[in-house]
Amino acid sequence: MTELRNTEREIARFRLRLVAAALFVLLAFGLLAARLAYLQVSKHDELSTQAENNRIAVVPITPNRGLILDRNGVVLANNYSAYTLEIAPARVRGGLDATIDELAEIVDIQPRDRKRFKRLLEESRSVESLPIRTRLNDEEVARFTAQKFRFDGVEIKARLFRSYPLGEVGSHLIGYIGRINPTEKKQMEDDWAEDDLANYRGTEYIGKLGVEQSYEGELHGQTGFEEVEMSAGGHAVRRLKSNPATPGNAIVLSIDIRLQALVEQLFGERRGALVAIDPSNGEILAFVSKPNFDPNLFVEGIDVENWRALNESPDKPLLNRALRGTYPPGSTYKPFMALAALTLGKRTPQQTIFDPGFYNFGNHRFRDDKEGGHGTVDMYKSIVQSCDTYYYTLANDLGVDAMHDFMAPLGFGRITGIDLQGELRGTLPSTEWKRNAYKKKEAQKWYAGETISLGIGQGYNSFTMLQLAQAEAAVAAGGQRFTPHVVRAVENYETRASKPLAFAPLPAMAWKPEHVAFIHNALYGVTQEGTSARSFVNAPYKSGGKTGTAQVIEIKANEKYNAARMDERHRDHALYTAFAPLESPRIALAIVVENAGFGAGAAAPIARRVFDYMLSGQYPSAADIAATQLGQSTAPIGVPRPIDAVPLPGATVDGAATARAEPVSVPAPALPASAPLPLTGRAPGRDVLALRRD
Repeated sequence: MTELRNTEREIARFRLRLVAAALFVLLAFGLLAARLAYLQVSKHDELSTQAENNRIAVVPITPNRGLILDRNGVVLANNYSAYTLEIAPARVRGGLDATIDELAEIVDIQPRDRKRFKRLLEESRSVESLPIRTRLNDEEVARFTAQKFRFDGVEIKARLFRSYPLGEVGSHLIGYIGRINPTEKKQMEDDWAEDDLANYRGTEYIGKLGVEQSYEGELHGQTGFEEVEMSAGGHAVRRLKSNPATPGNAIVLSIDIRLQALVEQLFGERRGALVAIDPSNGEILAFVSKPNFDPNLFVEGIDVENWRALNESPDKPLLNRALRGTYPPGSTYKPFMALAALTLGKRTPQQTIFDPGFYNFGNHRFRDDKEGGHGTVDMYKSIVQSCDTYYYTLANDLGVDAMHDFMAPLGFGRITGIDLQGELRGTLPSTEWKRNAYKKKEAQKWYAGETISLGIGQGYNSFTMLQLAQAEAAVAAGGQRFTPHVVRAVENYETRASKPLAFAPLPAMAWKPEHVAFIHNALYGVTQEGTSARSFVNAPYKSGGKTGTAQVIEIKANEKYNAARMDERHRDHALYTAFAPLESPRIALAIVVENAGFGAGAAAPIARRVFDYMLSGQYPSAADIAATQLGQSTAPIGVPRPIDAVPLPGATVDGAATARAEPVSVPAPALPASAPLPLTGRAPGRDVLALRRD
């Protein structure tokens, strides 16, 4: 009996366990069934989409970048296609350096290629592929393709690169593009709208300078997308759908690139800037900064040696002197002072002063450029012979604030609004300006002696050539003013329709016509019997101009200026402002040649050749250009020949400079940021100045 009871208890326990196990199995299957129902029913749409996304990859198609053309259709920036050898660091096995060493046995990889790759790798911070070699030839492509199975994460791609066919010509104006760096990427994410960010998916390069930067939105185009079916190993199997990219629009500049190239030739190795404007609409015809640089150096990533040469050069070739260089205007300021005196009723044209060769103010003596003085001087003579003493007295009579209030609407000391980024404001002094410019109380006070040198464009006066050219254009146009601009039109890629850009005129100056006519006549006198007469001998047109010589360092009262004894960079700047033709001006310009001495000797001859080109269709001979570079030419009359027959400096032999091609998108490594200081070069306002003949 005992054994029977034990057996029954064991059977009962077994049954209990069996029931428990059955319940557990039923519960497990129930949970599995519930989960399956949840995934198959409730989450069906979401999981189906995820599976499809794993199978299908959406790849952005970078748009072709638009062309940049001059006003006559000459191509200034285009694109070319080339094979690149690229490495995706995240997919490389066996070490990055070892992979590069093995690749170097198949494809020529120089030390500069390794350095560029390492720099791009530091800047990238992503899993994207990066180029180790660009512009592979067919043989190199074939050799790598045969060995590709050895290299995970390494592939050959066809990329598009920006090209600047004319090399250095107009480089500050045209600019360049570079790889988007982390700072720019964050700024884009913070400031841009979502649609704009989406349009830059897959884009690695962006405009960094000049027109490339300022018109990035037009040049970039619209990003396309394609759907690609992927294998389990992550390889593309077939293309399912494609939405092609829309190439960027072409930018048509107002610049005449042949004129631009001519001026750059005329400067030679000298430093300086020239801005030429059409007074009737504000179009900029030439925008020169010398020295310049070759933007093609940055297309594949500039090497250390070239970057050091550009960045550390005392000539500052990366500084856009036309936009960011500020200079005292010297005697080119005098016609504006005369116009202020007429407008404000402080002088009449006939009113005279006697110039003994100096002007005493308090304990200071401000010397005239001509020893012994100019004698009796009226307003006409003061401009034609550039009499300093006349403007010392005028500045004292006007006062600093009255001068400021008259000059400010002309654009001095203000942002002009040009369609290029990075413009400097310059300095147009006033009592308020000085209070805000200095921290110490004693330095904030305006001293009456500081006003005197302002009248001859010295002291605190410091302007860009763009501002000076804009003011000259206003005088040429009788007070009508326009916003200066370098882009004339945008040409739509799809329709080829050219849309002119509209720049509204600025408020006109309230000048009396007789006052403007007097200034025009005096400026014409400068070219006929005044300081620039030698440069305009036998000119077939009438022009108005004004020479200027601006001090870089202080010359004390008991010293005389001697350029031969000075360091070259301490010598005076040569300036010239002008417009032509006199009756109906088509061009106004401002030019500075740094440390070149008299404006009449170094700057005016360049203006003459610019006018010969624009008004007479004359292009100077090589001998004339060489003479101008040396400051030896007096009457630079160009050789009459078809301008189109004159080759553009730096133009490629295959016609890339003139042949119109389809726009294509471009990469170019980023130029390291730099913040060059403006070239103020002014003498302190209260120092005694010794001015030379213009």
